[in-house]
Amino acid sequence: MTSRSSVSPSGATGVPLKPGAVPASTASGKGGLSQGKKASAAGFVGSALEYYDMYIYASASALVFSQVFFPDAGAMGLLLSLGSYGVAYVARPLGGFLAGHIGDRFGRRNIMIITLMAMGVATFLIGCLPSYASIGMWAPAVLITLRLFQGLSVGGEASGSASLTLEHAPEGRRGLYCSWMINGIWVGYILATLAFIGVAALPEKQMMAWGWRVPFWASAVIVIVGVVIRRALEDPKAFREQKEQGKVAKAPIGLVFKHQSADVVRVVFAAFLIVISSVVPVWGLTYATHVVGVPSSTMLWAVVFGYATALVTQPLFAALSDKVGRRPVLIGGNLFGAAAVWQFFWAVGNADVPMIYLGFFLTITLGFAATNAVYPAFFSEMFNVRFRVSGMAVGLQLGMILTGFSPTIIQAVSTATGDSWWPAAAFTSLACVISAIAVATARETHKVPLAQLGRQID
Repeated sequence: MTSRSSVSPSGATGVPLKPGAVPASTASGKGGLSQGKKASAAGFVGSALEYYDMYIYASASALVFSQVFFPDAGAMGLLLSLGSYGVAYVARPLGGFLAGHIGDRFGRRNIMIITLMAMGVATFLIGCLPSYASIGMWAPAVLITLRLFQGLSVGGEASGSASLTLEHAPEGRRGLYCSWMINGIWVGYILATLAFIGVAALPEKQMMAWGWRVPFWASAVIVIVGVVIRRALEDPKAFREQKEQGKVAKAPIGLVFKHQSADVVRVVFAAFLIVISSVVPVWGLTYATHVVGVPSSTMLWAVVFGYATALVTQPLFAALSDKVGRRPVLIGGNLFGAAAVWQFFWAVGNADVPMIYLGFFLTITLGFAATNAVYPAFFSEMFNVRFRVSGMAVGLQLGMILTGFSPTIIQAVSTATGDSWWPAAAFTSLACVISAIAVATARETHKVPLAQLGRQID
């Protein structure tokens, strides 16, 4: 049953504010910039790095890794390459458990710095990794190990960043503030895609020898910027109060399953909304280039178009959720995306470039942007402050296992059905519908004061 709260804007303690007053959680930090804005900036830059790293791997797995690390696998090389992309999603739940424990017990700021550095080191080392021709089976083995470390890192990024931003954000604008973390993800995707457009322009011999490595090495720059920004953050007042009162959970994972296990399960299925972001640009890129024969540069520019336009629509959808509620925007985006993927894959199957661009606009700029912009605030708002990071992290990362392996699953089914595109559309539509149903079972939270979010416990 949906429970709505029509309270006036309030601070972290739930005490009503006078008109024009600034909530305590957004008080200015050093230099006069509010902690809410600092948290949004930190989430933006950190997410840009995390998902730049994730997507350069996705692009490399679709275009390069089958030849560099799995050359003896023949036709299975592409399947193994895409499978290595999905390996990170196996590690993400463990990353979520670890990040939840650290974030809920030792502070949101600490986990944000740890995840950023772990991702940066793993990505840089992938760029240094010798090929299969140089060291044999050690090459794919080390590649998969480093991919697992990427998964551990990104498994805690979204929940830590969303919780910290949510707890610093002013009431009535939590959705908008949290959405900047998501915009950082798209900037990361755009940078990664632009990097591989440059790589794809190289002669094939140079691309395979060293060109694909450059985007991985470049991640070191973003790491430095991100760490500097995140070190300037403070833990939110809501967390500090729990710490001062001795209420910080020693085992937050146990508490969240004791008090809000149903919400963890709800997040698992609601997280299926992210499947579309893996199937459309990752498997769609693979299918278009390897089966249909669309030039990789054409598809990569179409991906950039979808992500760049989403930078405009996502804050709008997030602000809309602050006005009308999280659930209507999430459900509407899911159902719209479930229909739009059929147009996209039809266009890819027919190599119709203008329609491919339209498909990216419908699936990514509109359908997925609506859900993507809102889920960080919505998932965080489900849980009590004592185990907020844990609740979101565990539910989100368990749900995203399907996202990680969706290109591999679809590739196997597509191959078995004569290289058809319809399994991708059907699989993605089903995931979106399941997500919409899960969201519909949750209570609305956009007007609930920060101190009253989640199940209230002693």
